[in-house]
Amino acid sequence: MQVLVVGSGGREHALAWKLKQSPKVDAVFVAPGNPGTAAIATNVAIKSDDIEGLARFAAEHSIDLTVVGPEVPLTMGIVDLFQSKGLKCWGPSKAAARLEGSKIDMKEFLRRHNIPTARFHAFTKSADAIAHIREIDGPCVVKTDGLAAGKGVTVANTAEQAVEAVIRVMEKHEFGKEAGARVVVEELLRGEEISVFAFCDGHNALMLDLVQDHKQVFDGDEGPNTGGMGAFSPVPGMVNERTMDEIVRRILVPTMSGLVHEGRPYVGLLYMGLMLTDAGPKVIEYNVRFGDPECQALMPRLTSDLAEIILASLAGTLDQFDLAWDPRTAVCVTLASGGYPGDFKSGLAIDGLSQAEGRGATVFHAGTKDKDGELLTAGGRVLSVVGLGVDLDQARDVAYAGCDAISYHGKHCRRDIGKRKEARKKV
Repeated sequence: MQVLVVGSGGREHALAWKLKQSPKVDAVFVAPGNPGTAAIATNVAIKSDDIEGLARFAAEHSIDLTVVGPEVPLTMGIVDLFQSKGLKCWGPSKAAARLEGSKIDMKEFLRRHNIPTARFHAFTKSADAIAHIREIDGPCVVKTDGLAAGKGVTVANTAEQAVEAVIRVMEKHEFGKEAGARVVVEELLRGEEISVFAFCDGHNALMLDLVQDHKQVFDGDEGPNTGGMGAFSPVPGMVNERTMDEIVRRILVPTMSGLVHEGRPYVGLLYMGLMLTDAGPKVIEYNVRFGDPECQALMPRLTSDLAEIILASLAGTLDQFDLAWDPRTAVCVTLASGGYPGDFKSGLAIDGLSQAEGRGATVFHAGTKDKDGELLTAGGRVLSVVGLGVDLDQARDVAYAGCDAISYHGKHCRRDIGKRKEARKKV
């Protein structure tokens, strides 16, 4: 079987790495890929949002299966396009992908199907949003309606911070005019945040081991939100049996059945970002694909054949499968560019990858490029460094030993991945 992975980040490197291990897979192509994927697969110079070009490539090269990593091509309708041409493409339809494509549509879906979430109001004018925030006069969350690469959320502790966020989104168009045409202002939920993933086939769902992401740029959950600064899995002791049952019964099942009822059954990988509140788990957001960096923490632990699971998802036979996991803990640390998620420099030389791998870490490329045989930085999140260990401490030791072996100017990472509670107390 020939497989095409769409995307260019650490998530796509991890997916290509895992798919290549399948006995069912003869060759892996990645479009557009990165220097990391080039070492294990064949990169194809087609951008991930060029869905027509990707469909032509898949048809001309007899691609048996296309796996879509990022959200943009999914919200553009890549799955619908491939299906219209008789090509297998794994992911949700354009209609189902609206769960991530619009925060307001997502919140309205939750309300329609009585799925627990934060109270919210949606606005199309900045003046109305600001007036509402002044009325609240306290902590709240401001969310860009459209796609913003994981950075369109501001957790505001004061009304002034929330007003500033609205101005950045709706007046300065920090995330583009279309994405910032509408905003959601919602109550600030308190508790631990958890990432819940499920393989879906339209009617059946197969849950993966739980993950916790670290979104803020600095230790102790300080600073602005990023696309993710690290993750770890599993998360023992964080979710008991009763809470897990509630997640399935009150969130996963009504999400799947609600989408079927609305004529857009969900096929692909569903991400549910949840807050574990005193009143039970509540939905913060849906993503319609693997999270990044959660994917990099999950793939080294998944011992089941990923290609086989994806084919079962497309065939509607996930109820015949169980997932198998390496019992060890995985810790993924994101090495970022100095200044991220704000302005940062690119084109800086990277050294020490082989030394990091020699210390037991697995390194996935996220924002890198090759120039005349030299590896350079090419993005805000540069590398994902993963360590496996018998427990969280050992996995952290391996991951951070790998991070310390790698060098480039301005290198930045959080030092508290897996230990955020302790870091928050220090702050």
